[in-house]
Amino acid sequence: MRLLIADDEVNLALALKSILEDAGYVCDVCNDGNSVLKKIYEDVYDGLILDIMMPQKNGYEVLHEIRQQKMDIPILVLSALSEVDDKVTGFDLGANDYMAKPFSTKELLARVRVMLKQNTVDDSYLQF
Repeated sequence: MRLLIADDEVNLALALKSILEDAGYVCDVCNDGNSVLKKIYEDVYDGLILDIMMPQKNGYEVLHEIRQQKMDIPILVLSALSEVDDKVTGFDLGANDYMAKPFSTKELLARVRVMLKQNTVDDSYLQF
């Protein structure tokens, strides 16, 4: 599974990449909103981990544009903005999940697994 990590905190983005790659994912990293959109349009990703407070275009703007383009990539928002209104805004814009920083690595990995599982179709029950 291929993931795009979008966070302007370079050290955190690299730590997330390491954590996710240790769990078996292939990851790319972007540090600003414009780069995220460029990568999303150029490459195929199974999921996006998206920070809100990024330069150029913030995560809400990126999320809005992705959903306006009818792209169905699963998106987990990972942000220091943790008030209920922040989360509601993320969900209203089309996020599949929202997690506040600081976060538990175990919980992040579990949420990524669930997010990716929800985006795949299990048709094994169709076998005759």
